[in-house]
Amino acid sequence: MSQHVILFTMEGCPYCHELKDMLKESNIEFTDLDINEYVEEYDMFTKIVDNDLVPAFMVVDENGGPSKFMAPDRDYEDLTEALHKIKSIINY
Repeated sequence: MSQHVILFTMEGCPYCHELKDMLKESNIEFTDLDINEYVEEYDMFTKIVDNDLVPAFMVVDENGGPSKFMAPDRDYEDLTEALHKIKSIINY
């Protein structure tokens, strides 16, 4: 896979849990980063997207292409739209 999904989540967040389940059901591999454990990474992400809501995600192009950064309310309104965007980015 030339693209990798990184999901920023928070323990106890029902929306985060639901998006992770949706990704698993779609057989989309992802790395889950809890924002309370990966504080520096999440701080950098929130500066880029100017949004601190979760679940948020980025898709990193492992071939050196541009990464995509997506945050709730800024880039998608609901989890179905988030999943659709992920699938579109990774050409699923």
